[in-house]
Amino acid sequence: MQLYPKLVYKTRMSDEPDAGLRKPDDANPAPLRRGWTTGACATAATKAALIALITGEFPDPVAIILPKGEVPHFPLALESIGDGYAIAGIVKDAGDDPDVTHGATIISTVHPAAPGSGIQFVAGEGVGTVTLPGLPIQPGEAAINPVPRAMMTAICEEICAQYDLPADLVVTISVPEGEELAKKTWNPRLGIVGGISILGTTGIVHPFSCAAWIHSIHRGIDVSRAAGLTHVLAATGSTSEDAAQAIYNLPDIALLDMGDFAGGLLKYLRVHPIDRLTIAGGFAKLTKLAQGALDLHSARSQVSMAFLADEAEKLGFDKDMRERILNANTAQEVLEMTQGFGIDLPKSIAEKAKAVALATLRGAPVEVEIIVTDRKGTILARL
Repeated sequence: MQLYPKLVYKTRMSDEPDAGLRKPDDANPAPLRRGWTTGACATAATKAALIALITGEFPDPVAIILPKGEVPHFPLALESIGDGYAIAGIVKDAGDDPDVTHGATIISTVHPAAPGSGIQFVAGEGVGTVTLPGLPIQPGEAAINPVPRAMMTAICEEICAQYDLPADLVVTISVPEGEELAKKTWNPRLGIVGGISILGTTGIVHPFSCAAWIHSIHRGIDVSRAAGLTHVLAATGSTSEDAAQAIYNLPDIALLDMGDFAGGLLKYLRVHPIDRLTIAGGFAKLTKLAQGALDLHSARSQVSMAFLADEAEKLGFDKDMRERILNANTAQEVLEMTQGFGIDLPKSIAEKAKAVALATLRGAPVEVEIIVTDRKGTILARL
């Protein structure tokens, strides 16, 4: 059964004129396709719904101007007009980015509001509501970020001015599958309940830019600071987070899902400090941090066997063993090799990782602790 039975469902594809396609030749791959943010889709849907409310006709496709001047065209996936309201929906195309909201339907329902009330934004089904301070939207408000709000406000005011109408409107943004999608995001930890957030600063999703992840790290820090927390935990994954939580049992809002983005975390804490930071991660990830890498993704940094060999040699490994390390395939192999000889390589990695973190913080008043774990969550070093 359709959730919106009165809606007219249409094409479910969005366009990007300059988008490339993947080629079968892996040696000469095409550029990855960009996509559109939820904020851009919500803006386009709102424009289409408002025009239909006024004129009775939906523009399809509907064009909007993004903050940097680009003009994408969005085909409508659904549309409906009723007594005093209009609804338009657009399927989000995140391009080649692994975005959890790719394929979600972003729906805008527009209806007139009381004279003088201005433009009001409401969280419909699947869009979250802010419950904690520290975010750019106040508690009790729909989780629609400032730039999408500004984009929708500007387009509504422009259209109303064209038809000599007051810009007094209620705009309800819905994402039918949003509550389930939100479980795969940071929203529960940020105190955003009921669904996803409507995000975007440029309107464009750049493949694998991971801007949304870094944005979530920053908002997590903001929420922690607003709540008066003095200790936060940033982990590369759930295994290391669980190991550190077994020690500290911090509240959920203190848990920062750092993932690979140590730089995004540390640089924001440099300007927005919290008294105490624990970074927990697996041996390989924190080896990269110890080497000086701030992006720990395998596509952007690799474990240096020479680095590990140097550290092991300082701890007593002889030159013959050094060659074994240099010929190792993985950091895990080196870890097991050195453990077999009683060499405490994780402690050395923790020391170096802590030094890199402190150097990146550049004197910000943040006390740093490093916890190194193995793949099962056993703590190998804590410094």
